[in-house]
Amino acid sequence: MRRSLRVAMLATVATFVAGAALADDLVAKDRIGPADAPKVLSFRLTGDGPGNTDPAVAEGYQKLFVEFIKKHPGWQIKLERMSDNIGQEQARMLEQAKSGSGPDCAAVDSFVLALFMNAGVLKPLNDYFTKDEIDDLFPFVREGVTGKDGKLYAWWWDTDLRVLYRNKDIVAEAPQTWDELKAAAIASKDKGMEGVLVNGGRWEGTTFDWLANFWAQGGKLVDDSGKPIFAEGENREKFLKAVNYFKDLVDSGAAPKRIATIVNYDEFNAAAAAGTTALFIGGNWQLAQLKSTLEPEEFAKWTFSAIPGPTKDQRSTGTGGWTIGAFSADPEKVAMCAGIAKEVYSGPGNALQQQLPTSKALYDKFDVFKSDSNKAFAAALVDGQARPGVPIYPEISNQIQVMMGDVLTGAKTPEAALDAANAAVQAAYARL
Repeated sequence: MRRSLRVAMLATVATFVAGAALADDLVAKDRIGPADAPKVLSFRLTGDGPGNTDPAVAEGYQKLFVEFIKKHPGWQIKLERMSDNIGQEQARMLEQAKSGSGPDCAAVDSFVLALFMNAGVLKPLNDYFTKDEIDDLFPFVREGVTGKDGKLYAWWWDTDLRVLYRNKDIVAEAPQTWDELKAAAIASKDKGMEGVLVNGGRWEGTTFDWLANFWAQGGKLVDDSGKPIFAEGENREKFLKAVNYFKDLVDSGAAPKRIATIVNYDEFNAAAAAGTTALFIGGNWQLAQLKSTLEPEEFAKWTFSAIPGPTKDQRSTGTGGWTIGAFSADPEKVAMCAGIAKEVYSGPGNALQQQLPTSKALYDKFDVFKSDSNKAFAAALVDGQARPGVPIYPEISNQIQVMMGDVLTGAKTPEAALDAANAAVQAAYARL
């Protein structure tokens, strides 16, 4: 009996050790899959993966990738992590893809996807998604990933939107208009806060978050042909109105001057945790971050509402998100890339990070998206607007970032800054 028990125990230990060795063999800092796998797929990704800074999210992605690679014996996924300078990283990847030295598969930000499609570096993915799956995408998503030839060139797996977060103990009622937000921000300063925080530094978040104020008025960045028209006619008037709104927030003290240097949403979480702000415009994903960062009694004080517009009836919010695209000419690698998009990210990845799905069916499939907050986020997508999927958009964004810095620091008047931005954009458009 003793010998039988000992043998059984040794067998159990051996099985455990073998299992641990197998897990170790399948996971490394820059690899998922056996180190000696004959087939290798290079995958360039953001923090949405095993390298996420949140240990729970990192572990969740690790499990999803291991489950995926087990279904594909003989394969290894080589992970290439992007830096947080997304604009620079995407520009570098595009040049690499053009020269044939890019990754086999990669995360492509939705706002530059048109550049990649226009360059002809992405491979069609229609064979890996059913018509029903494609038709179930939100219209702005389906339009964004579809080329002029009607083919699917990437899978847009998550979307997001911007909202106004507020500490209810400091700001009891949700501001509905620009004037109400300004008044609430100034009133919050009397309670020791620094006013409303927004992105204002040199990065894409500044452009995207501010654009909601331009779009709420019906402003258009480009016409139907993709030509930039934001500085013409009524668009110019609406553009300047939205720029002056942000300028007035700083000039009045409703927003601190330091917003001109903010280039990361994490700064808003940090300010909320430090108790220095009661208002900020951020992404829907930050609700979960606040919950994990703040003590329960502090988190209970925070809520969100729609971004205020010039009037109560004029509302908009930017909808962004990430896509997965294939660059490799190898059909097997394209299939693997599509599999990652479909099996790791679209659905499981959404639920893991509470990133809003782009498919209506997934809202009913995963319990996490049945919560009151996620239902509210999903409903707010009705006012959502994606950045125009045209090649000139990245340069428009770049010039808006420069313009915002000049205006918020007082280096240029809004009119002069707009004229400079338009001149640079039109020159870039002429070179396309």
